[in-house]
Amino acid sequence: MATAPRPRTTTRDPEDLARRLSAWLDTRLPGAKAAGVTVPESNGMSSETLLFTVEHPEPPLRECALRLAADPAAYTIFPVYDMPRQYRTMRLVAEHTDVPVPRVLWLEEDPGPLGAPFFVMERVEGRVPPDVMPYTYEGNWLHAATDAERAHLEEASVRVLAHLHDQVPPEAASFLALPGDGSPLRRHVAAQRAYYAWVVDGLPRSPLIESAFARLEELWPRHEGDAVLNWGDARIGNIVYDGFEPAAVLDWEMAAFAPREVDLGWTVYLHRFFQDLTVGFGQPGLPDFQRRDRVEAAYARLTGHTPRDMDFYTLYAALRHAIVMLRVAYRQVHFGEAAPATDAGAADTLILHHDSLAALVQGTYW
Repeated sequence: MATAPRPRTTTRDPEDLARRLSAWLDTRLPGAKAAGVTVPESNGMSSETLLFTVEHPEPPLRECALRLAADPAAYTIFPVYDMPRQYRTMRLVAEHTDVPVPRVLWLEEDPGPLGAPFFVMERVEGRVPPDVMPYTYEGNWLHAATDAERAHLEEASVRVLAHLHDQVPPEAASFLALPGDGSPLRRHVAAQRAYYAWVVDGLPRSPLIESAFARLEELWPRHEGDAVLNWGDARIGNIVYDGFEPAAVLDWEMAAFAPREVDLGWTVYLHRFFQDLTVGFGQPGLPDFQRRDRVEAAYARLTGHTPRDMDFYTLYAALRHAIVMLRVAYRQVHFGEAAPATDAGAADTLILHHDSLAALVQGTYW
C-alpha cells in the first residue's frame, strides 16, 4: 500500500478545464473569471474537484470548489452520477439542519461547458483526515492529536449523523427513495445487487461478494426501523475540520433514504477498513478511535435511538465497499495499472479488504 501507485483519477486536461470554466463563469456572472484553478491531489475517481477563485468586483462567493461528474468515457466508478440529486440534497440539509454543509451556488446540468454536469459551492478552509496515507498511519495531524482531541472529533462527527437523521423531515427526503418494491432497506440492497451486476458484467464474478449477499438475507433485521436521510458516504475523511470541530460535510453522492443504521454501519466499517490495513502493515493504528461500541453509544446518547442489528449493517457496509473496490480494481486493469483477474478466485483477491469481509460473512470478525 505504501509503494503502490495511486490509481488514475482523471483523464482530463486541467488547463483546458480552466479555460472552459472561465468561459462558463462569464455566462453566469458577466465579467467574472476563474483564477488559480487547481485540482487537489486528493481528487476522487467517482467525480472530480476543481478549486478556484472568482475574480469579480462583487462575487456571490470568492473561494469556490466545483464538483464535476467523472468523464463518462473514463471507466466511471458508478453507472450514473446524478449531480442534480446531490445538489438538491445539500440544499435540503442546509435548509433543515445545523449540519455544516458548504453553500451551493450554481448547478449546471448541461454537459457541454465542461464535458459533464457540475455544481459550484463554497470552498471551506480546514483540514481533512487523509486517505492516502490513511489517518490511522503515523505522520498526520489526526494521528498526532491527543486522545482527548480525537475523542472530541469522534463525538462531534457522530453528532453530524445524529442531527442529520433527526432534523431533516423524512417527507422532505423522500425524493431520495430508490425505485422498486419493498421497504427502503430492501430497495437499497436491491440497488447494490444491480450495481454489482454492472461491475462484473463481462468480467470475473466475486464468490465472496455473492456469499456476503447471501449472509445478509440470513441476518436481515426483523424490525428495520423508519427511513431517514442518510449521508451515504458517512466517514470522517469526508469532513473538513476547523481544529477538531466539523466545518464542512462533503460528498453527498451516495445520499439515500434508508434506516439510520446504514450510515452508522458505514461510519464504523470504513474506519475499520483503514485500521485493519494499518495493522496489516505492522503499525498499531488507532485501536481506541471510532470503536463500534463508542460510536453506537454516542449515537444513542445524542438521539435516544439505540442502534440495532449492527452485525447486519457493518457487513452490509463492508459488502458495499467491496463492490466499489472491485470496480476500482477493474478500472486499474482497464488503464494498465494492474494485472487482470483471470478467474473468480482472482476477483476476490482484488478486493483490498477480502479477509475482513470473509470474517464478517463467517461471523468471526467482531
